[in-house]
Amino acid sequence: MKEIKRALLKLSGGALSDKKGNAFDFDKIDATAKQIIEVANKGIQLAIVLGGGNIWRGRSSGDMDRTQADNMGMLATVINSLALQDSLARQGAEAVVVGSVEMPKIAESFNKHKVEQYFNEGKIVICAGGTGNPFFSTDTTAVLRALEIDADIILMAKDIDAVYDKDPHEYPDAVRIPSMRYKDIYEKNLRVVDLTSATLCMEHDLDTFVFGLSSENNMLKALNGEDIGTYITK
Repeated sequence: MKEIKRALLKLSGGALSDKKGNAFDFDKIDATAKQIIEVANKGIQLAIVLGGGNIWRGRSSGDMDRTQADNMGMLATVINSLALQDSLARQGAEAVVVGSVEMPKIAESFNKHKVEQYFNEGKIVICAGGTGNPFFSTDTTAVLRALEIDADIILMAKDIDAVYDKDPHEYPDAVRIPSMRYKDIYEKNLRVVDLTSATLCMEHDLDTFVFGLSSENNMLKALNGEDIGTYITK
């Protein structure tokens, strides 16, 4: 893995929820925030994009208008971002929420130059509101923001600890894939990120490291290049 000075961390909504289906597990949120602070204390500039699936999944909204459902999903990411910001603040870290949806009393609008200023001030930046447009996933948001802020890598923290050749929850003999290329995602029909995200990463030569959050210090281990997940390259 190349030297990392600035990273984009993508967290699923599931990183904030508990196993009973409750939207928030505050002990889990605090543990995640602790790992984020450990990364920031190493001098790595960190931006974060959160999913909203613990609150709302637009694709499971039945007959609801897709645009309306996706708008609700973008608002869910704002709620998650505020929850993470609060946990970081309680643990002594400065974090600012910037959004793609105009909500001036809650979050500033995303602006690359302003984000650069926050990085220089040693702050963690949480990017909320998805892309600001329906029909795009938060995986795509993560790639877009990573490209805009010139991140060295995308760290994709998931409930599962890596990419496997098949679903390890259903198949005990599933094999972890330590490294792969973006084209493998669609050639082998692997469920990693959506094809829009994979294509953007491939076109701009942006690497992704997929790993699990369940173990302590996994964010630092991922940044140190330890073999704990799946490294995806062009």
